Amino acid sequence: MQLEIIKENLITALINPVKSMRVKYLPLLMVYFSYGALGLTSVAERFWIKESLSFTPADMASIGVWLTLPWTIKMVFGQLVDCVTIFGSQRKIYIFIGAGLVACGLILLSGAASGWLAFIAVETAFLVAKIIITIGTVLQDVVADAISTEVVARTDENGNPRDKMAINTDLGMVQILGRLALSFGVFSVAGVAGWLAQSISYDKIFLIALIIPVISVTGALLVNVETVEKQPIDWRIMGGGLVFGLMVLLLGSLEVTYAQELIFIVSIVTIVTLLKLLTESLDQKIRQQIMVAAIIIFIFRAMPSVGEGQQWWMIDILGFDQAFFGTLGQISAGLSMLAMWMFSSAITHKKVTFVLFWITVITAVLALPILGLYFGLHEWTQAQFGFGARTIALVDTALESPFSQLSMIPMLTLIAIYAPAGKRATWFALMASLMNLALVAGGLFTKYLNMTFVVERQQYDELGLLMIIVTAIGFSIPVAAIVLLGKKID
Repeated sequence: MQLEIIKENLITALINPVKSMRVKYLPLLMVYFSYGALGLTSVAERFWIKESLSFTPADMASIGVWLTLPWTIKMVFGQLVDCVTIFGSQRKIYIFIGAGLVACGLILLSGAASGWLAFIAVETAFLVAKIIITIGTVLQDVVADAISTEVVARTDENGNPRDKMAINTDLGMVQILGRLALSFGVFSVAGVAGWLAQSISYDKIFLIALIIPVISVTGALLVNVETVEKQPIDWRIMGGGLVFGLMVLLLGSLEVTYAQELIFIVSIVTIVTLLKLLTESLDQKIRQQIMVAAIIIFIFRAMPSVGEGQQWWMIDILGFDQAFFGTLGQISAGLSMLAMWMFSSAITHKKVTFVLFWITVITAVLALPILGLYFGLHEWTQAQFGFGARTIALVDTALESPFSQLSMIPMLTLIAIYAPAGKRATWFALMASLMNLALVAGGLFTKYLNMTFVVERQQYDELGLLMIIVTAIGFSIPVAAIVLLGKKID
């Protein structure tokens, strides 16, 4: 009997995403897929930066902060998508514009890698190209987020209101399908990315990647994505976002001391203020639940990483090449996708704090094998058991990867459930801005740790201590936040 129940639950988990799929979901899923598929250039970028550009790990952490900032002003893009019609379109046109920006950025990367952009420094061309690609991706992501709440019907065929639980279930499943599409995009290119980086020149890889923006617009051509929900521009939100964006440009261009830190502070104040304005009409209990959940996930996502130095150490000391990094990426993406397919429906019914607590614990435990490699674990396993660094890295990636995407599903579902009609893009954009601002905090955290514990090419003496500190911080702070704030979420 128990075996039959397990079998039944397994079959249900396998077919549930398939049963939930609808043709009208196609445009948003193709945008998310394309976002994940941009990883086609990731291995080439990593090796190109190490081989040909002058950036240090601290520089790369700093650049990561700047590249995350466009995600923190998604409210401006959200207002455009919610309120401004271009050529009679309020959705499709923005997908096209975003795809065009991504294509321009890829062409610029190719030009920089091939050396025919003699009038601009390679490092500058790289940074400009990455910013353009990021802006295009953000714009498309805003549209997909808005569509993800609009494709779920609020009424039945007869125009009667649907059951609220059924609506919420559909909204949660759309978010799951979106994460699956993104993960499938990552999975589909991960192995190819390593093979290409080892086989052909980097500039050609960037040109091959031009197929990705084409994919993102295909869904919008096949299925109608327009909406009848339109609101006048809320100049409090639009104005706040534009002023914030202008401050970012000024602080960056004037090379103000601690510009990134100042921008982070201004960002927190701006986004929290705008969120308060947008959630004024919500029930106080719901508002508190969303805000506390957002704070916990903010802290969870703001934890630092070791930085590029760890990747360089794997290349120089462990001998990991392009193809092996591609293999690691393929395994990670594939198992992440499988985990979401099998367990995401159940996770949407678990408390946010429950999910994040166990992901924090598991992530900390699974950081230990890579830390062990730094201190010679692979030499001992090679002598005792006949396997070395690559096997340990493969197994660790296989164990860790299923948890990489799961943490966001409860929050995305919560955001989708309470997205107000006519303001869905702005709502999603503001909440996403707060979550992405957490990545800025994590980037700053990473930068300062790399400035304190200096890691350079072929100089990895301080990397071990840095890895220990990052692991300890990544475990202790999120757990403390969950213990202190978790009870405030029902």
